[in-house]
Amino acid sequence: MTDTPAALREAHHADVSGGWLRPAVFGAMDGLVTNIALIAGVGGGGVSPRSIVLTGSAGLVAGAISMGLGEYTSVRSANEQVAAEVAKERRELERHPEAEARELADAWVARGLPRDLATQVAEAVRRDPEEALRVHVREELGVDPDDQPSPWAAAFSSFVFFSVGALIPLLPYLLGATELWLALAVGGLGLFAAGAVVATFTRRPWWTSGLRQLLLGGAAAGATYLIGSLIGVQGGL
Repeated sequence: MTDTPAALREAHHADVSGGWLRPAVFGAMDGLVTNIALIAGVGGGGVSPRSIVLTGSAGLVAGAISMGLGEYTSVRSANEQVAAEVAKERRELERHPEAEARELADAWVARGLPRDLATQVAEAVRRDPEEALRVHVREELGVDPDDQPSPWAAAFSSFVFFSVGALIPLLPYLLGATELWLALAVGGLGLFAAGAVVATFTRRPWWTSGLRQLLLGGAAAGATYLIGSLIGVQGGL
């Protein structure tokens, strides 16, 4: 079997620029942990299964909307900040092209490129204003102005995956079960599975990623269960 170099294969890197993976992962994990902890807290307080379903459903809807709006605002604001910096860089290239070319050459020299070669390349880039803008923005800001994440994709991913994650610990109650431990067990399986799925993107061992998420979610559920138990006993719930 011939080992083809990765540089000669198309799409040998995962797509990390679309703006959907981070909010999807964060949304799913947040939905799971939030509703597992919420169910553990009210369940520890001794409320009825119907109240748990009501509380968990409210947490799902409120959390999904909040996550979606938060992701949209966050990504939109970041994109607007990048756009403002790109506009600033465009003005500098128009007003002081020689100084900007020297700045670009200096950056490449600092990385080990010979001064003459760095200057020649910077001058060649300078001849195309749009390409010069892209290169300067990538070098100075570390971003690609033509490849910014979509705020709508981030919002939709966060909303949907939070809802899915938050629904998992509610499923036993929605299917007629009344035992708190069963809902927490199903939620724990969801946490482990979500961590294992994330490992396929990060190339880490699936079982360590799954256990990490399970332990973090378990710690949150344990804390809220304890608080719910104390409040439920003292408040007479």
